[in-house]
Amino acid sequence: MKWTCCQLGAREHYAIPRALSRSGSLDQLITDVWMQPSSLLAKVAGGESRLRDRFHGELREAPVNAFTLSSILFESVTRARGQNPWQSILARNRWFQRKVVSHLRSNPSTIDTKPVLLSYSYAALEPFRYVKRGGWRSVLVQIDPGPEEEAIVAEEVARVPELAGEWHAAPSEYWSNWREECNLADRIVVNSQWSREGLIRKGVPGEKISIIPLAYDTEVNRARLTEPPLQRRYPDRFTSERPLRVLFLGLINLRKGVARLLEAARILRDEPVEFWMVGPVEIANAKALAAAARVKWFGPVTRKQAGQFYRDADVFILPTLSDGFAITQLEAQANGLPLIVSKSCGKVIENGVNGIVLNEPSATVIAATVRDCIVNPGLLEKFASASRVGDRFTIQALADHLQELAGTFEGSS
Repeated sequence: MKWTCCQLGAREHYAIPRALSRSGSLDQLITDVWMQPSSLLAKVAGGESRLRDRFHGELREAPVNAFTLSSILFESVTRARGQNPWQSILARNRWFQRKVVSHLRSNPSTIDTKPVLLSYSYAALEPFRYVKRGGWRSVLVQIDPGPEEEAIVAEEVARVPELAGEWHAAPSEYWSNWREECNLADRIVVNSQWSREGLIRKGVPGEKISIIPLAYDTEVNRARLTEPPLQRRYPDRFTSERPLRVLFLGLINLRKGVARLLEAARILRDEPVEFWMVGPVEIANAKALAAAARVKWFGPVTRKQAGQFYRDADVFILPTLSDGFAITQLEAQANGLPLIVSKSCGKVIENGVNGIVLNEPSATVIAATVRDCIVNPGLLEKFASASRVGDRFTIQALADHLQELAGTFEGSS
């Protein structure tokens, strides 16, 4: 069974189309931007990282259809109009869906073969409507727990409004479109039990939902699947001169539990620990909240720079209030880093084996957990020796899951 994969952005380093390509199941990838490194446009774009990342060598020979020039024009016009974030998101999703449907209409041979159409949540509605009329099967990849997650974030905004910044709940159109996507989808793929439970609580039928974890497949990780674990060395004790280095990497916002993390940093302000905050800051007054704590701010980084932070840190922390999965967990493990994570995301670590699962992501629990690491460096060394990305998170495992999902269609046709 062939698949047409619609993907807005470079989500998960194109893991799903790569998995489908490896299994010989990819009919085509339809995406917004595709930047072949040898192309003239790539040379003109130069160091523009947003465009430079829109390519993967593994798909160099794959059937990829992109709307690169149209996307660049769209983004330029959107910026010139000065739209608010939600206006931009909705406009971008509508633009991409129109381009996908137009492309499908102009390729009748694809319509005749009736492959499975896979599309990501919030940008799938119009393609689903179109292919349903032609008798295709459709798969929705749900990137988060949906409106359940928004409710969690809204509670946090109410708790710490001074940090909320520009956060606003999604417009009603966003959620009404999503509900129709869920209704039209033959199957819905989520990346964690956490997401599955959130969707079911909002009325999505459980029998439609399949859990398929994210994949993290890089040269570093492929080597680590066969090589001995990295040998991280920790001092006999942490001091002010050699503090415990706790890394948070990702979007610095309320959903990720950053308010609680900064509160914990203040609780530990007299302890030998420093917190490295790496990523775009999306909350207000963050530095003021952490002024009395040992917090270092590094801003957004490239993937290469992120790898260096993973290697230099002592432990990775993710006190997220809600995540569809959080691929940073796998990135940290690929670099042999032990993890401290909440339960509100994809299950990656075994508590007490290669990291610590927080009972709850409160400031006091986070502070107590970090303090345990400060006084017991040997525990971190033990976790680090067991920290690696397992076989269940590889591209091959993802390909196998997708093949199993396709088998359910064949069995019901």
